[in-house]
Amino acid sequence: MSNIENRHPGKFSFHMLMMVLAGFTVFGPEMAAARQSAVSEVTFAKDVLPIMQRACQQCHRAGSVAPMSLLTYEEVRPWARAIRDKTAQREMPPWFIERNVGVRRFKEDASLSDEEIATIGQWVDAGAPRGNPGDAPAPIELAALDDWRIGSPEWIVELPEEQLIGAVDADRWLDIWADSGFAEDRYIKAVETKPSPGGHRVVHHVATSMRWEDENGEEGGGFLNEYAMGKNGDIFPDGTGRLIKAGTQIRFNMHYSSVGEEIVDRTRVGFQLYPKGYIPDRVLISRHVGDSFDTLDIPAGADNVRSDGYYVLPEPTQVTGFQPHMHIRGKRMCVEAIHPNGTIETLSCTGHNFGWHIVYNYADEVAPLLPAGTILHVIGWHDNTASNRYNPDPKNWVGFGNRSIDDMSFAWMSFFHMPEEIYEEKLVRRKRMSSE
Repeated sequence: MSNIENRHPGKFSFHMLMMVLAGFTVFGPEMAAARQSAVSEVTFAKDVLPIMQRACQQCHRAGSVAPMSLLTYEEVRPWARAIRDKTAQREMPPWFIERNVGVRRFKEDASLSDEEIATIGQWVDAGAPRGNPGDAPAPIELAALDDWRIGSPEWIVELPEEQLIGAVDADRWLDIWADSGFAEDRYIKAVETKPSPGGHRVVHHVATSMRWEDENGEEGGGFLNEYAMGKNGDIFPDGTGRLIKAGTQIRFNMHYSSVGEEIVDRTRVGFQLYPKGYIPDRVLISRHVGDSFDTLDIPAGADNVRSDGYYVLPEPTQVTGFQPHMHIRGKRMCVEAIHPNGTIETLSCTGHNFGWHIVYNYADEVAPLLPAGTILHVIGWHDNTASNRYNPDPKNWVGFGNRSIDDMSFAWMSFFHMPEEIYEEKLVRRKRMSSE
């Protein structure tokens, strides 16, 4: 301690205190103001509205599937905290793929970036300021509520008759057949199944498929498409398609569920087609993979109940898309590839929300390439506890069943096979791209 400090300790302490207080007076508020200014610079008009336009407004508007409109500041402001929480938890927009495992690039990725989530959080923490209306981007042109995600179809087949769903009807499962109207063989390049306007409220899901009889009297056909909330149409990768033959019959496997109001539905399936006479290089297959119908066993009150299912790929394959299918107690699903040499490769893992049936279509340059003999291993987890807020009865055992209160565990997978030499060429190109 210096001589001055020894001689006048009280004076020194006083001066030091005054200097410290002066420092807080000069620097503290300025620094706090600077920090507050940095946060308050995030405004609805300049920063948040563009995020809403990109990721929220197609659904969050009057007449659509979302419960509230988010087109204007006045509509968004009351929901600011809920929006912050839902986006921070990655519950909205609905995109539940786990971002740190497996394939990480997808077509039509609707999720928010970390930066967008942080921007929303900063805006709410600053008091959700409107900002300068002049900073706002022009309103976006919203798709019509009845627009097709595959674009305007070249061909549409609808249910032969309207279906009236009563206000309090029991769940109904119907197989309804319709004539496709195709007079010649064509290859499909995109397909979408769609309830009629307003019908989405009572259509739990629809699976469409086709059946035909050839000149020898042998039957053929196969899966077309599934509709469920959150699922887009299927747009096939270039050079792949699915044959629909002249005289094909379309099966609509309908599941209707009442909502307390009489509603009429006439579901349709729409097609985009390759030109007449065109034959694509590969046939795109979409099918159940890893069904565990006979073994699904979910005890009352149990969490993280695991089920496993398997499917063997008979030829070299490129996987183009993955969609988990579980019911109310579904929690999580992973798909892994067990290679013939014993190597295990995780393709995708995703959380599950029964309100959304999302297809995760892999970006072409990272879509999994798998050798013949690969086993697709589907792993599902269910939550039958009271902590699952969607669980209608955690005291009840649950197994496989078609009702929503029953459950399932499988993945819809889309893929196409190829000759060995094409597979090897694709592998070489993929390795070259990854090294560049």
